[in-house]
Amino acid sequence: MKIGISTASLYPLHTEDAILEVAKLGVSDTEIFLNSVSELSGEVFAVIQGLVRDYRLNIMSLHPFTSPLETLFLFSSYDRRFAELSDLYKRHFDMMNKINAGIFVVHGAYKDSKCPDEMYVERFRDLVLIGKSMGITVAQENVCYCKSGKLEFLEMLSRELGDDAHFVLDIKQVLRYGGEVFQYVKSLGKKIVHLHLSDSDETRDCLPIGDGNFDFAGLFRELRAVGYNGGAVVELYRDNYAEYSRLAESVEKLREISKNA
Repeated sequence: MKIGISTASLYPLHTEDAILEVAKLGVSDTEIFLNSVSELSGEVFAVIQGLVRDYRLNIMSLHPFTSPLETLFLFSSYDRRFAELSDLYKRHFDMMNKINAGIFVVHGAYKDSKCPDEMYVERFRDLVLIGKSMGITVAQENVCYCKSGKLEFLEMLSRELGDDAHFVLDIKQVLRYGGEVFQYVKSLGKKIVHLHLSDSDETRDCLPIGDGNFDFAGLFRELRAVGYNGGAVVELYRDNYAEYSRLAESVEKLREISKNA
């Protein structure tokens, strides 16, 4: 399994600076968290593209900073807003093709949104098909404060979308929702295409790997049992670790656990 670092872990560094720090850590697999529309093209994107090329980075996925807008734009009854954010996401997909990134991460609607399941499925399917037409896999991430935090909602989405359903599993978000990580793996199975990993213990989450007691060996065994063939990134918040080196150490620990699980 390819295991890397999400540049979200280095926020609020400018995206290109975060990519450079990941590269300097000697980690070639990464997820880019895009933080501004200006990073999609022009001079900033040229720098990003140059870093990806020069350091031979494997960009597994891209996460847009516009996730908080998805409730209002993608999953409201006002169709013009859906068209507007879809057009912006097409620009993201175009950028992703230029750096060979394959997975686009969506949070979706907040859990108190009035968007009915039928509309959610219709809108999400439309976005999936747009991505598919451009060679991009649009994947639903489980997020504790969104509809997607609930396993039953993800199972519904999986049934309705069939082969077009893909998921990003974030284990800290499962724990924050009060769920059971292995049950999400068993239920979503091969439709999980990407992982956001961090450690946890009885009172804390979003920890560097090794600072908690999460059963990563068991997780990797469960993933193999369902035929998982995607990658993973360490995703921490900046106030949850001290030195950038902790990110690289986390990657190495996960690689070792995965190899021996």
